[in-house]
Amino acid sequence: MADCGCDKAKQALEEYLHNELCSEEAADIREHLGGCIDCTDEERVKVVLREAVQRACDETAPEDLRAQVMARLREVQKH
Repeated sequence: MADCGCDKAKQALEEYLHNELCSEEAADIREHLGGCIDCTDEERVKVVLREAVQRACDETAPEDLRAQVMARLREVQKH
């Protein structure tokens, strides 16, 4: 396989990380990442960012805050 190059790897990195590429394209990106420090660093940044966002989305508000927000929403809907 020929190296797909940094431009293609960076352009397809999101799809690669979400397993949205066909097996051939994923193999090209994986091969490129194996030999390119810049693209590997970018991959790590994207993975860390995705994990941080996922953790933030998994958190829930304290019950008293949720109750306050819901009460305020009901109040606004009345008007």
